Amino acid sequence: MFIKFSVISLQKIAMEKEIVQSASLLFLQYGYKAVTMDDIAEHMRISKKTIYTYFNDKTSLVRSAVMHVFEEIKNKIIAVQSCMDNPIEALYEIKQIAVQVLGNKDKSPQYQLQKYYPSIYAEVRKKELSALGDTFKMNLQKGMDSGLFRTDIDIEFITRIYFNGFRGLRDIELFPPEDYDIDLIIGRYIDYHLRAIVTPKGLNFLEEYNKKV
Repeated sequence: MFIKFSVISLQKIAMEKEIVQSASLLFLQYGYKAVTMDDIAEHMRISKKTIYTYFNDKTSLVRSAVMHVFEEIKNKIIAVQSCMDNPIEALYEIKQIAVQVLGNKDKSPQYQLQKYYPSIYAEVRKKELSALGDTFKMNLQKGMDSGLFRTDIDIEFITRIYFNGFRGLRDIELFPPEDYDIDLIIGRYIDYHLRAIVTPKGLNFLEEYNKKV
């Protein structure tokens, strides 16, 4: 009886995970408001009733999908910061990860998330600093140790300023997605950030790097 119960529990966990993964892909591709529960059921070739077995409503599924995407992005960013020795290259590599999620200009999932699910969006914003702050501090320390960043910078202050600025880039009132390309403004923000903290050696590397890319 216990073995049978365990198998059923594992099957339920697997199905819930599959629903979240499928919903996440559709939300990022078409937007959180645009995708319906019917769309997800059709995409997965299951009944809508099955989805409601695991999620009470669309809002609860959106929240699970957003948190799923957040965890995936977090793990990718941590991996980049951990394995890349050059902190400047690491920031631009992380930029590519961010653009993959934020860069759908036509459907603008971020716009729909902020407009239609503001409490979920606010919840993610609150998690960012605590989840990724230490990895960003690692980036700053690597830059100081390698001579690319000034040694007199305040790591805690710069970390908070950077996260606050990055939040601003995703503010749809400050930067409406129809007017601003997220790839472009994130690149400009990183350049702005780096020029404030690099040494002459770091500036030389940054300018050579920008020429290459």
